[in-house]
Amino acid sequence: MSPSFETYLHPTLSNCFITTNPHNMDITAIHQFLTRSTWAAGISRETVQLSITNSLCFGLFKDDKQIGFARLVTDYATFGYLCDVYIVEEWRNHKLSRWLVECCQQHPVTQRLRRIMLVTSTASWLYEKVGYRPVKQENFVWQIVRPDIYKQ
Repeated sequence: MSPSFETYLHPTLSNCFITTNPHNMDITAIHQFLTRSTWAAGISRETVQLSITNSLCFGLFKDDKQIGFARLVTDYATFGYLCDVYIVEEWRNHKLSRWLVECCQQHPVTQRLRRIMLVTSTASWLYEKVGYRPVKQENFVWQIVRPDIYKQ
């Protein structure tokens, strides 16, 4: 079941909004950020486009410029994986990261998911503020990780 498009207006910052409409996503801007990130360095534009097509995405805009992004990989029924969350450097320290994650959590699809997971090495403080908790159960979370896959 595909979600309806949602729009969230920032409560105090004028002309700042989040949309889940995939047609609004600036693939070039998202690719430019992700390719220099620590988690997706070297990712191809085609991979970014495919990941957006197959996910529930949240684009953060100031006027018509995309300044942030978050992506929820989900089956739209029981599970979601929050990833690729970012705010461009010049818009950090405006509490937009927290607002972006809160909007992700308010979305009707997210509200019905049994489990939402994420992986972070830099922003655990942010996710803790909005209800995420570390998994501290032995042998509970397993992974195959290929950190240099986009550099090949």
